[in-house]
Amino acid sequence: MGALQEKNDMKWWQLSLFGVACTIGTGFFLGSSLAIKMTGPSILIAFVIAAIGTYLVFDALSKMTVQDPQKGGFRSYAKKAYGRWAGFSSGWVYWCSEMLIMGSQMTALSIFSRFWFPKVPLWIFATVYAVLGLVVLLIGVKVLNKVENILAILKISAILMFIIIAGLALFGVIDGDRPIQYPKSLKAFFPSGVKGLWSSVIFAFYAFGGIEILGLMAARLKDPKEAPKSGKVMLFTLTAIYILSIGLAVIMVAWSSFNSKESPFVVALAHYHLSFVPHLFNAALIIAGFSTMSASLFAVTSILVTLAEEGDAPALFSKKGKLKVPLPALILTIIGIAASIVTALVMPNRIYEYITTAAGLMLLYNWIFILASSRKILELAVKDKIKYSLGALFILIAVSGTVFHETSRPGFFISLLFVGVISVITFIMHFKWNKKKVLKPWPTA
Repeated sequence: MGALQEKNDMKWWQLSLFGVACTIGTGFFLGSSLAIKMTGPSILIAFVIAAIGTYLVFDALSKMTVQDPQKGGFRSYAKKAYGRWAGFSSGWVYWCSEMLIMGSQMTALSIFSRFWFPKVPLWIFATVYAVLGLVVLLIGVKVLNKVENILAILKISAILMFIIIAGLALFGVIDGDRPIQYPKSLKAFFPSGVKGLWSSVIFAFYAFGGIEILGLMAARLKDPKEAPKSGKVMLFTLTAIYILSIGLAVIMVAWSSFNSKESPFVVALAHYHLSFVPHLFNAALIIAGFSTMSASLFAVTSILVTLAEEGDAPALFSKKGKLKVPLPALILTIIGIAASIVTALVMPNRIYEYITTAAGLMLLYNWIFILASSRKILELAVKDKIKYSLGALFILIAVSGTVFHETSRPGFFISLLFVGVISVITFIMHFKWNKKKVLKPWPTA
């Protein structure tokens, strides 16, 4: 796969850092505002549920990677466990979900960039970011890994800076317009009740989205047996900074102050009149969005190439030209990006919420596939079966919660539409595959 195929020399800590870079994106920096608006301080419970669920999914994925490293990652394990239909459908569901994510990421990046350049049209920024992402992809995995590591450090630094400033505010070193207030009753902690918490879990899970890319990159580890360690370090790091930063944000300002157009950190620090804060976190949002967009570009191209190599996509998508990445696969990715950007720009008002929800749900559908595949591929102890059943339960809580909120509900139906179309195509292809088996001649002696 040219640029997508580098020698296996990645160290476990590099994979952990890569995972952090792929995961901390606008889903956390912006999507968490939606979740706080839905449920208030109880968002912390949603993040704990999502962290445990994510860990259990990665635990299953990493164990399969240790046993049998596959460049196709989770879809190769789905195919191995349940047959060709499973690998085909999970691969295309993932491809579609990542295309939706890239569309929402580039739209968000364009909106953030207009903070400094308000007169520049959104489509110009979207095009610039798309081209930059494609350049990083064409240069190769090694460069992508280095870029993601640098961006990971910058994103973590921005969050740590917020934590430090919030800590100074907490101890009265910095004065603001509003005193620090802790939720003093159950009603204050659950202002929207159980239903609000239930609806917010999907956005907490979305903030952890990226472990599938970690699974794809795990095959490039120098020692694949270190994949579980990489995942544990990554998830512990993410969980700690997520819960600490969000926890500080919700006690600094009233939960009703958060909105879908601003980062919770900008909202939380707005009362402290620090002139550099909006600029700092706008830059962090752009860095976060670009890094997850670049990782998604790698993922969709990599998945498309492996689908083509295994006969689950037209063979031309695996053919290499002069470029390091197969040109047809690159062209389809570009067409998908263009379509998602146009859709997002034509319907800018609520499209970010809808697309974010739909893409997040489609990722979670594949996470259920990962847990189900582990039951077929691995020899699981009773303890592991219980653990993975708990992981599936947490995912189902996130999925079902989207039905109860008007912002999330359209995304739920959009995700069902995509899955329905892919299911119909899979059903048709299943008949074609069976027909080929029937028509295949018997081998001659």
